[in-house]
Amino acid sequence: MSENKLDIVALIPARSGSKRVPDKNIRPLAGHPVIAYTIAAAQGSGIFKDIIVSTDSENYAEIAKYYGAQIPFLRPAELAGDQSADIEWLQYTLGRLQDAGCTYDCFSILRPTSPFRLPETIQRAWHEFSTQIGVDSLRAVEKCRQHPGKMWVVRGKRMMPLLPLGPAEKPWHSCQYPSLPEVYVQNASLEIAWSRVALEGHTIAGNVIMPFFTTDYEGFDVNNGYDWQLAEHMGQNGIAKLPRITQPAYSKKRSTGYNNDQD
Repeated sequence: MSENKLDIVALIPARSGSKRVPDKNIRPLAGHPVIAYTIAAAQGSGIFKDIIVSTDSENYAEIAKYYGAQIPFLRPAELAGDQSADIEWLQYTLGRLQDAGCTYDCFSILRPTSPFRLPETIQRAWHEFSTQIGVDSLRAVEKCRQHPGKMWVVRGKRMMPLLPLGPAEKPWHSCQYPSLPEVYVQNASLEIAWSRVALEGHTIAGNVIMPFFTTDYEGFDVNNGYDWQLAEHMGQNGIAKLPRITQPAYSKKRSTGYNNDQD
C-alpha cells in the first residue's frame, strides 16, 4: 500500500496533572509552551490528516488551538490520572473520533516533552513504518546509557542481578561494556501504529514492533528541572534544533483576540 494513500492522525497527549514538574506540557521553553514544538513538528512533517491534542484541561486546549492543533473534546478526568494507561485515553480518543465519522488508518503518538523531534524525524519514521510489511507498530528507541546487565535488585541487605544472564564464571555485571550485547531503551519521541491495533487488539503497540533509531537529541525528554535547564542551553547555543514556530508566543490576549494599548 502506498504511504501517500493512508489517513494518519497525530495524537498529542497532554494531561494537566504532572507532579514532578507542574504543568510540564505547557512550561515555557525558548519563548513558547513546550507543546508548541510538537504541534509545529507535526504540522511541518506534512503527513497528518489531523493533529489532535488529548487533554483534560481547558487551558491546555486553548494553548494547543492557538498553535494550530484540534481539540474536538476534552479527556475525562478518570483517564487523566498519573496511573492512567496510554491504551485508555487512546481507545477513548479513537473511538470518539470514529463515532463522529473520523476514521484513520494509522495513528502516531507525539509526546510534548520531546521538543527536539523535528518534522524530518517524523517523516523518516513514517517512511520506515509505511514501507515495512507485517508490523503492528513502530517505537522510537536509543542505546541505553546505563546497561541493564550492570543493574541490581536490592532486597534488604542482599542484592541480585536484574539480568542474571551469561556464564556463571563471567556474569554480565562483571564484564566490560564493549563485551555486552547492545540494548536499547524506548524514548518519548514518537510511536506509530495501525489504528486496528488499538481498536481491535486493545493494545497500544501490538505484537510485532519495529525500532526507530533516534539520533542526536531527537529523543531528548524534558521531565525535571535539570532537563529544562539543559534544553534551554542546547536551544540557545545551537547544540540542538527546535522545530520552527512562525506565530508570536502565546498569551491570553492573543488567543482571545483581546488587546488594550493601555495595558
